[in-house]
Amino acid sequence: MTRFSRSENGKHHFYERPEGQAKPKRPVKVVETLAPERYREAHIPGALNIPPEQIKELAPQLLPNRDAEIVTYCTNTH
Repeated sequence: MTRFSRSENGKHHFYERPEGQAKPKRPVKVVETLAPERYREAHIPGALNIPPEQIKELAPQLLPNRDAEIVTYCTNTH
């Protein structure tokens, strides 16, 4: 089972891929759309950080593979 955790405000969130669930056939890129300071506090291992206000500008440069599966993650603390 693939498992990772994220600590947020002292709480841990666990994400899992069950045994037997097929791995994607295409490349997968995890993108966290968090402010840089939030990303530094805690982030998914291997995730790319693109702040929300810079997605339009940075995504074409940082995510050039248009065939890749892109999974985005963000959190709203408001």
